[in-house]
Amino acid sequence: MSGPGQRSLFGEILDWMLVPLLLLWPMSLGLTGVVAQGIANLPYDRDLGESAQLLAKQLRFEPGDAAGPAGTTVRVRLRSPGFVELLRVDDTDSTYFQVLDLDGTLVEGDPDLPVPDAASVGSGTPVFRNDTMRDDPVRVAAMWVPLPADPEGRAVLVQIGETLGKRSRLSTEIIKGVILPQFVILPLAVLLVWFALTRGIRPLSVLQQRIRERPADDLSPIDERAAPEELMPLVVAINGLLQRLDQSMAAQKHFLADAAHQLKTPLAGLRMQADIAVREIDAGQRDAQALKASLEQIALSSQRAAHAVNQLLAMARAEDRGQALRREPVDLADLTQQVVREAVPKALERRIDLGYEGVEPGQAPLLAGQPVLLGELVRNLVDNALQYTPAGGSATARVLLDPFGQVLVLQVEDSGPGVPEGEREQIFQPFYRALGTGVDGTGLGLAIVQEIAQQHGAHVAVTDAHPRPLPPGTTPGALFTVRFALPQPALAPPAGTGARGT
Repeated sequence: MSGPGQRSLFGEILDWMLVPLLLLWPMSLGLTGVVAQGIANLPYDRDLGESAQLLAKQLRFEPGDAAGPAGTTVRVRLRSPGFVELLRVDDTDSTYFQVLDLDGTLVEGDPDLPVPDAASVGSGTPVFRNDTMRDDPVRVAAMWVPLPADPEGRAVLVQIGETLGKRSRLSTEIIKGVILPQFVILPLAVLLVWFALTRGIRPLSVLQQRIRERPADDLSPIDERAAPEELMPLVVAINGLLQRLDQSMAAQKHFLADAAHQLKTPLAGLRMQADIAVREIDAGQRDAQALKASLEQIALSSQRAAHAVNQLLAMARAEDRGQALRREPVDLADLTQQVVREAVPKALERRIDLGYEGVEPGQAPLLAGQPVLLGELVRNLVDNALQYTPAGGSATARVLLDPFGQVLVLQVEDSGPGVPEGEREQIFQPFYRALGTGVDGTGLGLAIVQEIAQQHGAHVAVTDAHPRPLPPGTTPGALFTVRFALPQPALAPPAGTGARGT
């Protein structure tokens, strides 16, 4: 069912086919009338022209009494006065005729028949026109009849006109013969168009029914061979969408399973420590130290669960493509310094020397990125360095500018055990943690870094912080490097921004 504001494809195609057809039909009627009038005029014009020529042959030219420029005047007479009666024999139309002599004087006929412009009348050949006689429309044939052997080329005007009764009747019959079948053909054409459209869009209904009958978890591709050629692009697009949905749902199922596994351990610890504390209280034990130890374990487990939840939320934000598209200028140096400041208390608690090196805020080009996601990227790299750096070690965050001004580099270096070459690809997978380190975590931090970097077109790499072979008692450490391609031309630093220390 179509909702408000929705357009019907069937109705739109039907409109584009029927509306022009219905508009052309009155035009067809008008053209038919014009053509029918022309066809009806042909035979009657031929008869009218023949009558005008017969009347011209009835003229008799006689010498006049007075001398004229050419010698003598000429008198015009009809050879047979009864010929006029033959012209008027018509049961349907009225016939009028007129003969004017050289000076325009009426010789025979009707004096009120309109006289045409002399230049519009041909000599020896009838010329037809539409005119009015006694408020009735008439068809008139007029011609000049030249005087025989007249050196001045003088001529006599002959006109015959008749009303349009026979012509109108014939034109009406022609129109009826053409139009009446159209009243049958037009509804039939509408029905045929309706039937053709119904059959033409039936594959859409079949495709809709096939999709509607699918189970909710069936994301297999639609059979493209069963769709018409015109629907192939739509089916291909739907199959692509189904494939992406299948991959997304599979990733979500995997993610939810891993998340449940990660949350199960701290939640189980919370329940166990709570049960122990309850049993001790029920048993009448009042040992404050034992109760404090249980509460500390509960606090630690809740802290782990909260950290896991925060990491899961950060991962969800990193995978939100819509948020990643909302870009704005970001000062990476300023952002990194803020993250380092926030991590100083944690570094002091673990007796780690945490610092910042590189360009100061306002001295490097701005990145086009999402500030929240870039903050998560830097925060997870710094947190990872603090997690794996032993007490008394050091961690450093840097923002460096490529000498050619095309790349902005973020580095986070620590003095921990480093990452073996065989694990450097695996550490960016969700929930992966290196064995034997004794570090507690969710395994999501570096996966979040990789996801955010990919959405910003950046590349993440990990190497040893110190080249091998190492001096005795020295750890290789880890150096994480993120390279951001700068836009061309690079975004300029905001005006008036000064350097700030950590």
